[in-house]
Amino acid sequence: MASASDSEPTLRDLSNKLDRLSSDVETFSGDLKKFDERFADYRQATQWVVQLAFTLIASATLTVIITSVLRR
Repeated sequence: MASASDSEPTLRDLSNKLDRLSSDVETFSGDLKKFDERFADYRQATQWVVQLAFTLIASATLTVIITSVLRR
């Protein structure tokens, strides 16, 4: 017959596991915060690239229009 200590965890075992889980949650929270910061940076950079692209397209369009008007 198995003893009670073999089949059921003790209070100390549960406490140790809870401490490990708490540590893991803190680690994951830190990792998530870093990911959120990187994602925000990526999103901002993407917005800047899109804005730059639209600015370049608008500048090129105006240049073509102004050049066409001034040549006539």
